[in-house]
Amino acid sequence: MNWIHWLVWGFSGTVVLTSILAASQGFGMTRMNIPYLLGTIFTPSRDKAKFIGFFIHFANGWLFALVYVLAFHAFGLATWWFGAVIGLVQAIFVLTMLLPILPALHPRMANEQYGPTVVRQLEPPGFLGLHYGIQTPISILIAHAIFGAILGAFYVMK
Repeated sequence: MNWIHWLVWGFSGTVVLTSILAASQGFGMTRMNIPYLLGTIFTPSRDKAKFIGFFIHFANGWLFALVYVLAFHAFGLATWWFGAVIGLVQAIFVLTMLLPILPALHPRMANEQYGPTVVRQLEPPGFLGLHYGIQTPISILIAHAIFGAILGAFYVMK
């Protein structure tokens, strides 16, 4: 395994993924802010949540980049298109499995059955993240496909 390439391209891919999602939010395509959602798991403070969530998001990026690298080695294939396929699979998992169960895992997120409370005020993402905007799934699919394409294109197997 090429540790340097994993670290460099995992970080680079995460920067690009985060930038795409931030731009999607800025252009009104989605209201989802991943660093904020991650940070509010640990603190109710909005400012601290964004800061903490930013680092958690980048740690997750490296962790998932490792999964991609392991897949590259398992299949003996590291290409942009194979990375993009893995990214699409990950995005589909996030949209259909992870986001719908997030209210059960997140201490500050309301759920669709009971609504908001004093503590649980964050809106749940819903299926495909559609509660955060109709174009949320498109943003997530594109961002993850590009993340995978970057890893597949630039990771060199040893």
